[in-house]
Amino acid sequence: MATAVFAAGCFWGVEAFFERINGVEATRVGFMGGDVENPSYEQVKTGKTGHAEVTKIDYNSDIVSYQELLDLFFECHDPTTKNRQGEDVGSQYRSVIFFSDETQQHIAEEKITEWNNKGIFKTPIVTQLTQASDFYEAEEYHQKYLQKNGSVSCGIV
Repeated sequence: MATAVFAAGCFWGVEAFFERINGVEATRVGFMGGDVENPSYEQVKTGKTGHAEVTKIDYNSDIVSYQELLDLFFECHDPTTKNRQGEDVGSQYRSVIFFSDETQQHIAEEKITEWNNKGIFKTPIVTQLTQASDFYEAEEYHQKYLQKNGSVSCGIV
């Protein structure tokens, strides 16, 4: 089992998007990249903790590769807007690939270059590449939120 951690705006929609992918075994939403230990959603949503809303994805790399997950990451949100996804505005909604090792970092760097060269987006990708740090799981009511509440969308492209 391998793990990927992505921030792409509202974590509810990102989780719903990725959990439908063949080879994704588990998803959890939470926070990463900030200054406060074990933050609550109420703290993170202020934008003052430095955390991003993230989706942690456990996947079977024999079925889906990290490269394929990165392609899906770039397809499921707008990686060209800084600190914003749709109506969600603030640093907690920034686009980030949290890499766990140099291999993931290198692959992510190559994917950003590849996607910039495709010319799909009108402006360059602003997705941050950041070393993964402590993952703080969001409160239980956030896990599988859209599925629990009968919705399938959260501004995901």
